[in-house]
Amino acid sequence: MIPKSFIQDLLNRLDIVDVIERYVPLKKAGANYSACCPFHNEKSPSFTVSQTKQFYHCFGCGVHGTAISFVMEHLGLGYVDAIEELARSVGLDVPHERLATGEVHQKVAPDLYEVMQTATRYYREQLKLSQRAIDYLKQRGLNGEIAAKFGIGYAPDAWQNLAAGFSNYADETLNETGLVVSNDEGKRYDRFRDRIMFPIINVRGQVIGFGGRVLDKGEPKYLNSPETPLFEKGHELYGLFQAQKTIRAEQKVLVVEGYMDVVALAQLGVEYAVATLGTATTPYHIQKLLRLTEHIVFSFDGDKAGQKAAWRALENALPYLQDGKKISFLFLPAEHDPDSFIREFGKAEFEKRVHEAMPLSVYLLREIGEEMDLRTPEGRNQLLQRAKPLLTAITAPTAA
Repeated sequence: MIPKSFIQDLLNRLDIVDVIERYVPLKKAGANYSACCPFHNEKSPSFTVSQTKQFYHCFGCGVHGTAISFVMEHLGLGYVDAIEELARSVGLDVPHERLATGEVHQKVAPDLYEVMQTATRYYREQLKLSQRAIDYLKQRGLNGEIAAKFGIGYAPDAWQNLAAGFSNYADETLNETGLVVSNDEGKRYDRFRDRIMFPIINVRGQVIGFGGRVLDKGEPKYLNSPETPLFEKGHELYGLFQAQKTIRAEQKVLVVEGYMDVVALAQLGVEYAVATLGTATTPYHIQKLLRLTEHIVFSFDGDKAGQKAAWRALENALPYLQDGKKISFLFLPAEHDPDSFIREFGKAEFEKRVHEAMPLSVYLLREIGEEMDLRTPEGRNQLLQRAKPLLTAITAPTAA
């Protein structure tokens, strides 16, 4: 826990105008400052920042708060992460009170981020040297520009590639960041070998992990970094750093299953897609996205695994539904994923499907009402019994 006295001291050291101007250009308007609201689309400014009150308010959408809440909303950060970000900007170290369990909040050493950045540069250089990897990406329809935007690289097919990228291959930070694996005999080798490398980037633009995809047939098809001091896969979304500006502008986000879906969609002009990282959609993902946008659209494969993932997303979304927010579900034909669909039918048809995605309420009733005869009192009663535990999870008065 962060002491309240530190939070107040931090706010006293910050000027909210300086904080907001890092992200939004402000204009002097009498005693205050104004801008077009960064949280909804508008043509004339209704977003006001008071330097004397150290407070912001939008008269259009009603959003308001302090420097901390602005960074949370604008960057999609949690409360602690927002405080860490602001403290870093004024050169303060965040103290953490001991929790009841005796544990303390874990701080990440800056050199771990440097290690991940070095690995990213190494993998990108290796991609340029591998015609096989380049050909694979071309076969998947990706060009050099989009590969550069997402920092895509290649891990060669050898056991200790990173020894060429780091002066000390035995350094413990390589193990701590999950780049290498140590066996029972103490020998170490690269975790990622002969894989296309997708850097996973947090909302601050720092590489925190990797997803590696096999070029040929092999298992697992995708291999992710393990949980590390930098990386919690249940908290992160692939492509969010690149997509967050468009997500805000479009006021919608498309959640898909694969890295390649995100990259392919972005190349063809759908730049508001993100992907979960080999895990089900978590409550943290839902909260993070609802801070950024009004509308979440989940797109899953039409097979049993995709249906299961969609239902899990619905269950996790119910407690976080809010008035004015929408959650929808897009089910493409069984033979397609977003990557293949947009390549065959084009951006316009794909976005038409996104626009027509099934509202959460319709999807919920469809699933729980399956195999019931709603024309009979028994069928309707059975529907209500199934729906009851789901509906009690909803906290917003008119949501869904």
